[in-house]
Amino acid sequence: MSDSPARFLDLCLDARDHQAVADWWCAAMGYVRRDPGDPDVAGPVLIVDPSGTGPRIWVNPVTEAKTVKNRVHHDVVGDTAALLALGATLVRRRDDEVHWDVLADPEANEFCCFTPEQE
Repeated sequence: MSDSPARFLDLCLDARDHQAVADWWCAAMGYVRRDPGDPDVAGPVLIVDPSGTGPRIWVNPVTEAKTVKNRVHHDVVGDTAALLALGATLVRRRDDEVHWDVLADPEANEFCCFTPEQE
């Protein structure tokens, strides 16, 4: 470890239907399940960027529904219309105040979508 007290490791998302949310993020980001194994497994699902450049994402099962805004979110570069067609929800469209779209995955986990030109 470096001289810092911590370093980034993984992203984690909570979901009531963690299997479906893992599949959604795989379709949205081009990720794959690290261990495709049994889809009925009750534990967390690890999804990874097959190129090895993106962060690992754990989709953790929880029993409660999301009730408040995320305090932490992730940003993606992508196509808002394509993400909406996959099942994302538009929370806030880009405007004069923010230059990105705020979306939510099928279980309402917010994320920001930037255009490739903003990368």
